[in-house]
Amino acid sequence: MLVSQSSPYAANAVASAQEQALLERRARLLGPTYRAFYRHPIHLVRGSGVWLYDVHGRKFLDAYNNVASVGHCHPRVVEALSGQAATLNTHTRYLSENILDYAERLLGSLPPHLGHAMFTCTGSEANDLAIRIAQHSSGGTGVIITDFAYHGATIATAQLSPAAVGAKGVPAQHRTVAAPDTFRDHGRAAHDFARNVAAAIEDMRAQNIRPAALLLDSAFSSDGIFFPEASVMREAADHVRKAGGIVIADEVQSGFGRLGQGMWGFANYGLEPDIVTMGKPIGDGHPIGAVIVRPQLVSSFGSNTGYFNTFGGNPVAAAVGIAVLEVIEGEGLIENARTVGAYTRDLLDSLQGRHSMVANVRHNGLYFGVELTAGSDEALAASKTSSVVEAMREDGVLISSCGPRGNVLKIRPPLPFARDNAEQLAETLDRALSNW
Repeated sequence: MLVSQSSPYAANAVASAQEQALLERRARLLGPTYRAFYRHPIHLVRGSGVWLYDVHGRKFLDAYNNVASVGHCHPRVVEALSGQAATLNTHTRYLSENILDYAERLLGSLPPHLGHAMFTCTGSEANDLAIRIAQHSSGGTGVIITDFAYHGATIATAQLSPAAVGAKGVPAQHRTVAAPDTFRDHGRAAHDFARNVAAAIEDMRAQNIRPAALLLDSAFSSDGIFFPEASVMREAADHVRKAGGIVIADEVQSGFGRLGQGMWGFANYGLEPDIVTMGKPIGDGHPIGAVIVRPQLVSSFGSNTGYFNTFGGNPVAAAVGIAVLEVIEGEGLIENARTVGAYTRDLLDSLQGRHSMVANVRHNGLYFGVELTAGSDEALAASKTSSVVEAMREDGVLISSCGPRGNVLKIRPPLPFARDNAEQLAETLDRALSNW
């Protein structure tokens, strides 16, 4: 059983004069749209593995960033990046072995029906391109998403991100469906997910809208982190395909071994997506994205529309991408996600027995959603969740929150996360929950 202890950090997280000056400069130069994490933003200067260090030399356990998927500043990745940057960096209009070597290795980790790789700089760009391909190949315009999804920051992807733009920001040709919530109503929403997708298709047809795609985050991250039954997911995919649409698996959150059962989240459901999109963890912090697609979907798109991205798939990006794949395989990070993930889940489950506000722990590999409640008071639950995140930050552990009610702790550490890191996470969370 975990025992709450006093925080090992005596210092209060009040911003120093230097940090306050940085915040003011940031607001003046970057404007109001750039928002920093935490009530007292952290001034970071260095990262290594699962650790981040601030300007005062304070050490933080990173239990949130899937961007640095194989660990902050991994030496193998840094070496690949700097070596290639010192040799050549240009675009894909010239011949280069790097991008072909990388495409070969990346495609080798995916089902054989996915035969082409198209590279971007971000997951947003990848989803944007996937939507273009889906609409071109299907002849449809309507895309089905979950009702608190996040899929990117371009015009097209922001409009498919109700978590960012709200339900009113989703254009009329698209449809939102309830996420497959495995917790509320005894999981009824999860069991109804496929039925809701079918209903959305029928509603499109009634409005003379042709379906183009079902766009799914395999971990339903912004929706609150859910892992529904495989049969429901496959049934939903079948409905879309019968209607002439395609299935896009957004692996920006769940890909690259995070779920501990293989390289890709969609495989946990036995899905065979038509397009897979990637970002964030693909480059361990370097901006890379990718669209992996059935060849027949881009034969017409390629000849009629074409695709070129100045920086997508450049030699440095390809070298970094190869290094990330080598680290995942060479360091056994998928197996680590499975075993340390299970150990972490057990520690978090024990907290559920100690703290009544922990209502549900959801987990797959090194991805956790810890739902907090305050009876029927959703606003209070969201406030408590925010306070727990802030308390952990002050206690040296970084996590975040998600979900439409803002009451789910989002825990998503780099893949080298170890058992002692899990213990520190759980002990720190225990202290934070004990304040309530």
